Amino acid sequence: MSTEVVDAVVIGAGHNGLVAANLLADAGWQVLVLEEADQPGGAVHTADMDAPGFSTDLCSAFFPLSAASPVFAGLELERHGLRWRHAPDVLAHVLPDDRCAVLSRDLQRTASSLAEFAPQDAVAWESMYGQWQRIRDDVMEALLRPFPPVRPATRLLRELGTGEALRLARMLALPARKLVEERFAGEGARLLLAGNAMHADLGSEEPGSGVFGWLLAMLGQDVGFPAPEGGAGRIVDALLHRLAERGGQVQCGRPVRRVLTARGRAVGVQDASGELVRARYAVLADVPAPSLYLDLVGPEHLPARLLEDLRGFRWDDATVKVDWALSGPLPWTAPGAAEAGTVHLGADLDGLSRFSSDLQLHKVPEDPFLLLGQMTTTDPTRSPEGTASVWAYTHVPHGSCDDERSLAEQVRRIERTVQRHAPGFTDLIIDRQVQGPVRLEAYNSNLVGGAINAGTAAIYQELFFRPVPGLGRADTPVDRLYLAGATAHPGGAVHGAPGANAARAALARHGLAGGVYARLIQGLHQRIYT
Repeated sequence: MSTEVVDAVVIGAGHNGLVAANLLADAGWQVLVLEEADQPGGAVHTADMDAPGFSTDLCSAFFPLSAASPVFAGLELERHGLRWRHAPDVLAHVLPDDRCAVLSRDLQRTASSLAEFAPQDAVAWESMYGQWQRIRDDVMEALLRPFPPVRPATRLLRELGTGEALRLARMLALPARKLVEERFAGEGARLLLAGNAMHADLGSEEPGSGVFGWLLAMLGQDVGFPAPEGGAGRIVDALLHRLAERGGQVQCGRPVRRVLTARGRAVGVQDASGELVRARYAVLADVPAPSLYLDLVGPEHLPARLLEDLRGFRWDDATVKVDWALSGPLPWTAPGAAEAGTVHLGADLDGLSRFSSDLQLHKVPEDPFLLLGQMTTTDPTRSPEGTASVWAYTHVPHGSCDDERSLAEQVRRIERTVQRHAPGFTDLIIDRQVQGPVRLEAYNSNLVGGAINAGTAAIYQELFFRPVPGLGRADTPVDRLYLAGATAHPGGAVHGAPGANAARAALARHGLAGGVYARLIQGLHQRIYT
């Protein structure tokens, strides 16, 4: 049996795996990426619908964190064909009574919309955004770079001063509902933040949920919610083009079945056909931590305490997503929704609380909260002229929509919600495609049970608690094996940070001080898991 030899093997060609491969190739490493699916990209993929001329993003669709990510900025993917497109407005939150709060990259337009709910909120929003502009770069570095973020945290403290830094830290720990009720008087501004918090799996009453709403709202005001021209898959195309220029290889349809270890060190992988690939320096895994540890490495090679901690790993809620090819734009009765790329639909502030409470009680919400994407409004290439490519998704408890009957009922609830605010919507449907939890996982095995964020964003599973209590870094207890997927810090969304952090850890381990680095990491892991 022949054995391939490369400097690094990357398991999984999702965007994080491809980011890691690119950064290692930049350092001159010979990199091989092995992907079990027939195409690269993972949850960043565009497909044609059955209706001619219509395309849809199967999972990820809008990319504010990509646009603001220092990782993506460093890769300069625009030089490899990536082009961002924007809807006229970023986001609209439509209330049950059809009032509408609008978030725009034009600060004055956002402020005017919020002033319709409460005049003082225009000033409050501008003040919040002014603070964001002061600390934006350091916040993004602190969130996305390896843990602990000593340098950006130090710069934040210097910029804000002790008192304001403490107040910022408190704000980041608040539940979304508490945060918005403290900061804003009217429902419009409150819903722009609280609705954005629902992009994670946290309810508006959960501690730490406020930071997600604040971050996405400020990014929306700053960089918008852009989408790649031609579809999300253009991000993957650009990563592949960049990697190929540097000599990296990607082989699809080649699943890895085992990570090979020797004396506590990762030395390569074995694929499903039994072929071996030796890794001189590193193995990086863009797969969920439970899959890596339990299936690819094996419990016998891992500390018992880590395995015990892993039993507490919690996935985020399951997802039901519907894509539509429409013969015309959605006929909104709320004018502010027509030009927004993203629309939040189906709940006011109390409705968000009820929706989250139902999920926590493992009940399917009768009135689903929807995140809806108007892709043709954002990028006219997504459908023929005069038509619209639109999707919406909502969350459901795990196991609740796994059969066809319950899934069909949930689709009826979703379409009923859209129809309520866009009468005549159902008459426009040319084609419909439904992805429930079972189909999502069948499409991408990393979307376990239809979870799209690689594990809950709850505070007990973030930072040095992600994926289990530890260092909050890509390093694993197996030397030269690194977590490069979204179950690692800093988590889900398309920002490339888990892949970049894994690549940096691998380069540090192989660097001049690699021996010292290895002994330090090993010693810390022994203290945590022994």
